[in-house]
Amino acid sequence: MNFPLYIAKRYLFSKSKNNAINIITGIASMGIIVGTLALFVVLSVFSGLRDFSLSFTNSIDPDLKLNPRHGKTFFISPKQEKQITRIGGVASYSKVVEERVLFFFDGKEQVTYLKGVDVNFTKTNVVSKNLFNGKWLQPKTDEVVLGYGISQKLSLGLFDYNNSFEVYVPRKGKAVIESEAEAFNKSELIPVGIYAISEDLDSKYVFADLTLAQELLEYKSNQVSGIEVKMKPNANEAEVIEKLNTLFQNKVDVKTRAELNATLYKMLNTENIAVYLIFTLVIIIALFNLIGALIMMVLDKRSNLKTLYNLGSEVKDLKKIFLLQGSLLTIIGGIIGLILGIIVVVIQQRFQLVMITDSLSYPVVFSIQNVLIVFGTIVTLGFISSWIASSRVSKKLLD
Repeated sequence: MNFPLYIAKRYLFSKSKNNAINIITGIASMGIIVGTLALFVVLSVFSGLRDFSLSFTNSIDPDLKLNPRHGKTFFISPKQEKQITRIGGVASYSKVVEERVLFFFDGKEQVTYLKGVDVNFTKTNVVSKNLFNGKWLQPKTDEVVLGYGISQKLSLGLFDYNNSFEVYVPRKGKAVIESEAEAFNKSELIPVGIYAISEDLDSKYVFADLTLAQELLEYKSNQVSGIEVKMKPNANEAEVIEKLNTLFQNKVDVKTRAELNATLYKMLNTENIAVYLIFTLVIIIALFNLIGALIMMVLDKRSNLKTLYNLGSEVKDLKKIFLLQGSLLTIIGGIIGLILGIIVVVIQQRFQLVMITDSLSYPVVFSIQNVLIVFGTIVTLGFISSWIASSRVSKKLLD
């Protein structure tokens, strides 16, 4: 058996004659367990909050979106449409037209986005599954679906035939404007559905048929402002992006969902890193107890170390004893802390003991990635602490 490992295990599992060392070692062990438990639970909570925050954007953003590199629109040919469907990782795609316009209802007005969508939109986007009231719009009609926030601001309900829901879109051209008809393209819309996702998104879009939006914006039938793509499960994202860029001769920007919400992703990642660093600092402080316990153990076992040294043991082997002792203590404490943390997370997931509101439980996510991060952190810091303490063993100490 490895000599330093054998001695390290003996020191680890046997009590010292000095009660103070036993107490400090116990405190160090509890610090490691509690620190590991706290770090894992907090990372699991932030993973849950991250998924909860992103669930709103995932309800309205596609896997990939093609936007023009220059200007507001680009053209797509029937040949390109067929080639998109032949790309292996593409499950479906949808042509969209998007522009800020003026909506008017019963003396109230609202400037927001009109988004024209084709019949494939519900296959690439799940917003139709977030309807608060009503139904999804029918193609080739004047029906629209609007956000709950817009509905509230305009005091607009569904199928209100007494008041007209109107859209005004500025017309193109530089001629002198002499009337409202010359200044705006106008259409009466029929609200048939209201979606509800989040406060910001509920005030952003009015969904209409693609053809209607193109007519209002004076676009051609093959002129769009974007193409939204849904990828197949386990599809190679980079490969799909490369093929789309080649298809459109690099005239479009292909953005992922993360790139479409770069600010939100950056904020969530920054918060996650900040919390990780804060709790890592707490663990570092707790590991000072481990360093102290090991140094006291070195001093307490000084006579034993002298005996081993006189019998032929090298100083490096004697150092390794306490390095391994501290590392084993850290590993065991880390495993116990992780087990307790996993139990806490699973209980919260299944029984929802901690609630944000009466109907919404605090979101947590069990992730193998978090397990590896926490275990890697605690083992690394424990090894460094043990190395610092074991460096106290020197030839001078043994003389």
